Amino acid sequence: MPTRNTKFYSVLLILADFAVLLAAFSAAYIARVQLDDRPLVAPVFAVDYLYTVLTILPFWIIAFAFVGLYSANVYNRRLTEWSRVLVGAFIGILFFIGWEYITEKTLFPARLVVVYAFFASALLLILERELLRFTRSVLYRFGRGISRVLIIGNSSATIDIAQSLSQTHKSGYKIVAVACPKSLHPATMQAEHFSSADSALASIERLRVGTIIQTDLYDSEVRNQRILAAAQRNHIQYSFIPGEPEFYAGKNTVDVFLGYPMITVHQTPLTGWGEIVKRIFDTLVSLILLVVLSPVFAVITLLQLILNPGPIFYISQRLSRFSDPVNLIKFRTMDAAYGGKDAAEEFRAMGREDLALEYEKNHKVTNDPRVTRFGKFLRDTSLDELPQLVNVLRGDLSLVGPRPILPQEVRFDKGRAALLHSVRSGVTGLWQVSGRSELSFEERIELELYYAQNWSFWLDIKILFKTIGVVIRKQGAK
Repeated sequence: MPTRNTKFYSVLLILADFAVLLAAFSAAYIARVQLDDRPLVAPVFAVDYLYTVLTILPFWIIAFAFVGLYSANVYNRRLTEWSRVLVGAFIGILFFIGWEYITEKTLFPARLVVVYAFFASALLLILERELLRFTRSVLYRFGRGISRVLIIGNSSATIDIAQSLSQTHKSGYKIVAVACPKSLHPATMQAEHFSSADSALASIERLRVGTIIQTDLYDSEVRNQRILAAAQRNHIQYSFIPGEPEFYAGKNTVDVFLGYPMITVHQTPLTGWGEIVKRIFDTLVSLILLVVLSPVFAVITLLQLILNPGPIFYISQRLSRFSDPVNLIKFRTMDAAYGGKDAAEEFRAMGREDLALEYEKNHKVTNDPRVTRFGKFLRDTSLDELPQLVNVLRGDLSLVGPRPILPQEVRFDKGRAALLHSVRSGVTGLWQVSGRSELSFEERIELELYYAQNWSFWLDIKILFKTIGVVIRKQGAK
């Protein structure tokens, strides 16, 4: 929801980035040419060097814009912003190298200037943006630069949006009024409550409202037009946010059809080039990991033969993308006599009705007696899942995605199984970095639906890094 303040902040970022990049290249030149006595590749005078830098930096800023560094969706998310800064810095350096190649003119007096400039620009850009973020947060706390918001609606989305924006020092929005049914308005919310939209609109000037957010369209066209007209009459921003997220989650395209705005909703943004990039990434990373971890595979295989006699691997049929069956490969962790039937049936055959009921309720058990001592070690360390890299290489799974489910688990949530499997299942996912076995079945489904509807390459990278920490801490593994 862009406002005048967000646009101003974006312009401020552009100016600050330009200044920081100029400072980074100047520092790189000084560090190598004036502070380093080693001979140079070619004599490049400071004036010529700075002239070239000033010529190319606008293209660097344009590259930043293309990777989203001036979008609120990026600069309001710290880890996403940092990753985009690194990508943008790399692209910017390529501009300089390409310029030097095309013009056949020496731009850098020494190769180290390029290295210094890259690291200095990345570091200074992150520091600059952190300083601006901190300054903006301080100004928000003192009520400077915030947008005063009136929210109008009749659904749970109305209050959900109000509560999400209630932390003014982070969001930059101050919810001053909400027009909704009394039953929806939380008693803890400090915003003034109005039982009707008309009474709220009459208080726009008194509350100094700068933005109106409407989350539901009324049956009466006249009422809807009255809200829009109030925003136009008071020269304030008006935004409409549909109150049914299921209808616009995932990848959306907005177009004009017969003069009407048309929103086309896809099940997942993982389509087109996104799907191709994800598959290439999965193939390269899984291949590299299989080569690097081959000694670990050899050691575990040997220990399996000694400590856990029987088949080395456990192959289980699971459902992946489009509910297609795949043969999931794992190091066997249970006694060789188990794993061929539904878990509840095996528990009842063991005379453990309590475990059968626990499994049917939670779809897992706390202490599974079928697991061997060495198998427990493999599960605690997540080493039992390493063979799934073969599934990734074959294209059965992705490195990141929803958990591949057992065929019999479909009956637990038939309504949303199709949407859940609109993307390829993964070795790890939001469910793993958000609690793993501590999560209930319903919580896991919600997380995986969120992933399917909000996929991005940066989200995959974030999940992979978080997975490393979760595995090291043995968090939630059972």
